[in-house]
Amino acid sequence: MSHSKIKGTLIPIGGNEDKGIEENEKYTLEFIQEGILYHVVQQAGGKDAHIVVIPTASSIPVEVGENYLSAFSALGCKNVTVLDIRSVEDSEKQTSIDLVKQANCIMFSGGDQSKITNKIGGTTIHKIMLDRYQNETGFVIAGTSAGAMAMTNEMIAGGSPKDAFVKGAVTMYKGLGLIPELIIDTHFIQRGRFGRVSQAVSKFPNLVGFGLAEDTGMIIKNGNDCTVIGSGMVIVFDGHKLTHNNEKVLEEGTPMTMVNLVVNILTNGDLYNIENRQVSVLPIEADFI
Repeated sequence: MSHSKIKGTLIPIGGNEDKGIEENEKYTLEFIQEGILYHVVQQAGGKDAHIVVIPTASSIPVEVGENYLSAFSALGCKNVTVLDIRSVEDSEKQTSIDLVKQANCIMFSGGDQSKITNKIGGTTIHKIMLDRYQNETGFVIAGTSAGAMAMTNEMIAGGSPKDAFVKGAVTMYKGLGLIPELIIDTHFIQRGRFGRVSQAVSKFPNLVGFGLAEDTGMIIKNGNDCTVIGSGMVIVFDGHKLTHNNEKVLEEGTPMTMVNLVVNILTNGDLYNIENRQVSVLPIEADFI
């Protein structure tokens, strides 16, 4: 589908987990700062928007759901529902289908992104989300951490940052395919994931890699026009001008070479055009958004 025909909005967010629960990401209680959530609410139509939170990625979905209910409530939202999907069967329930049909905004929590694709990918609610995102102006799909990473087609499933420049250290999996032109990674600055996205882009140099810092996101319109929100940075990896990339010929475990990888660092208010690979920087005198 061409960009001009995509009418919905995507908001991938880099995460900002509430420290003190557990260091392992799948057990963390994600907490998104109100500034980011404010943008989600505004894009969905304001305080009266029907927001459906899907904590499928989390190992503590009840706690995460309650956390979002409180966070959206603090912003004045009164029409927020938690859809606790724990199996493919849950994704096919009529109550789940009805909620996804009625929502103005779907909000995916953090945790393990593979859970999202395993339990929701290919199901009726996935197809409804994709159709609504492509065809309905004002429909928003937001996601933090794992929820952001699952938006792509080629999805990072795992990989140790310290080994990430070695072939085979990063594992890929099929995501929800909402924005096939991207690869998204999260907690990017805090967890040193530069090498992880670099290797993902070496495997798929026609795609653009986005590394989202915590408390930072992108509002993506038309499947193409990106605006940075939040307090941190988005690192953009563009491999389409690579003059040397030996990923295909190396054996597993071998360090890789990439020459002329283009890297851009964007912050609040900066714009990125995916199709043209172009950056527009917020003028210095302009207010942050």
